[in-house]
Amino acid sequence: MLPEVRGWLRRRTSSAADWPLQDLKAAKGRTTVSVVLPARDERETVGEIVGVIRRELDGLVDEIVVIDSRSTDDTALVAARAGACVHAQDEILPQLKPLDGKGEALWKSLAVTSGDVVVFADADIRKFRASLIFGLLGPLLADPSVVYAKGCYDRPLYGTSNGGGRVTELVARPLINLHWPQLAGFVQPLAGEYAGRRSALERVPFLTGYGVELGLLIDLLELAGLDAFAQVDLGSREHAPQSTEALGGMASQIMLAAWSRLRRQGKIHASHEPSVRLTQFRRGAEGHDVLLRDVGIGERPPMITLTM
Repeated sequence: MLPEVRGWLRRRTSSAADWPLQDLKAAKGRTTVSVVLPARDERETVGEIVGVIRRELDGLVDEIVVIDSRSTDDTALVAARAGACVHAQDEILPQLKPLDGKGEALWKSLAVTSGDVVVFADADIRKFRASLIFGLLGPLLADPSVVYAKGCYDRPLYGTSNGGGRVTELVARPLINLHWPQLAGFVQPLAGEYAGRRSALERVPFLTGYGVELGLLIDLLELAGLDAFAQVDLGSREHAPQSTEALGGMASQIMLAAWSRLRRQGKIHASHEPSVRLTQFRRGAEGHDVLLRDVGIGERPPMITLTM
């Protein structure tokens, strides 16, 4: 690990317990805070999450926005009844051709929120705690030089305390250490819980698939530098695990995200375009069935360019 990263870890890593709620409310001043929950078919958890934020973070969070990403269930209704402002992903900026993926929902949320600080959190979290939100706000409200705060936590899975995060350990962390060692201090680089100043988030592009978190880390590092980042230990986080098959698609998109940034930064000189087709296999009645999946990702430009 680079010496500067070791120093950053000591200086910029805190825990949610270091940021008492009353202190954060006092530090908030005139800063406005938006919480964004991208959600697709998350009726089982989204209502509870919205309810916890409304009950426990009144006076700290100014708006709760759910971006409904083409749900086939009543996620939008459940979220609205719980008190969130709900927007359908494809109805935001309708003049643009719709794109797919989580990053699209996050990027479009910048067009329908107003907070000076924007907190992103996944909508599938079980046993949701308010500290998953206010912990991230601590560094940003306490220090104006911090532009981006990333959560880290244990990932319980199948009875083990930290068995989740398989794509992080097998794909994202090796890529980061190989090519962006300044980011090697992030415990959970793909964490879905993070917060940033609007002034920074609107100045970087958003990848549209599961590579959005890696893309933001790389692009914000280039924009603001490592010392503008903070990391907050949020304890543990539990959600429904995805199948290995699904994780393969996620890993593919993260590798494509890395490829795009390596090429943009001149760290590789490509002699070909990477394939966006992923071939997988599933046992069928007569042997192995071939599964073909499009794992291509798109990219949205910095939001600020739409209003210039």
